[in-house]
Amino acid sequence: MTNIAVTTWSLEQTAPTDLLPAAAPEGDVRIVRAEVPSPEFSRFLYASVGGDIRWTDRLGWSHARWREHLERPGVETWVAHDRGTPAGYVELTPGDDGVVEIEYFGLIAAFRGRRIGGHLLSYGTARAWDLAERWPGLATTKRVWLHTCSKDGEYAMDNYQRRGFRLFDTKVEEEADVATPGPWPGAFPA
Repeated sequence: MTNIAVTTWSLEQTAPTDLLPAAAPEGDVRIVRAEVPSPEFSRFLYASVGGDIRWTDRLGWSHARWREHLERPGVETWVAHDRGTPAGYVELTPGDDGVVEIEYFGLIAAFRGRRIGGHLLSYGTARAWDLAERWPGLATTKRVWLHTCSKDGEYAMDNYQRRGFRLFDTKVEEEADVATPGPWPGAFPA
């Protein structure tokens, strides 16, 4: 198996005023929180959004592992729908001392390039900033961060920076060059 060099960039916002919202796209695009922890639905989103960009770390998770993660206080999944069809999602995961990670964010390939991503990222980031209002016992958010990498879409970094995220770390690591798993094996060309 061959390896590839993957650059990972970590970005952050340190105040709610850092957020620079995108305009809402035209049409019937709605963002709704998936309030019932559903391993099946979350795995569908993960595999469908990340299938062509080699998201593989959660593919081996058991149903119980998915449920355990989704039932942690403060973990939220916000889903963009275009005319009722899931188009993408943002997953928020609280850490210690008011730090919230946008752990996963992206759109299903068929919905990219339609201005949904900037709107979803804006909305998800705003929900990271007000997370403690929905979860008594969580610390007030003081920092929102995320990471992106050279395997992500070509517009990912630009979208994050246009929403007010600032770079704070860069790492380059060797990773196994795996085939794109798709939502099912072989769904996307390698």
